[in-house]
Amino acid sequence: MANTDLEAVRWRKTRNLMLTCLTIWVLISFVVNFWASALNSIVIMGFPLGFYMAAQGALIVFVVMLFWFAATQNRIDDQHGASEDL
Repeated sequence: MANTDLEAVRWRKTRNLMLTCLTIWVLISFVVNFWASALNSIVIMGFPLGFYMAAQGALIVFVVMLFWFAATQNRIDDQHGASEDL
């Protein structure tokens, strides 16, 4: 494979990772909160599920997604010789 082909593969993987993260972000930010009132009929540890997802669940998902994105992007960069490690 030529160098430009390897770069194209790397950028395709990076784009797919980014689109996956953006999709998760949209689902958690808008879709779950849009249905929060319907989720309030489910109670977990004394709190309505809609409130919990809006107040705590989304933050947890975003932090986990951040670490997952960084680890996956590092793996993609390592596979294609674009690692930033010294």
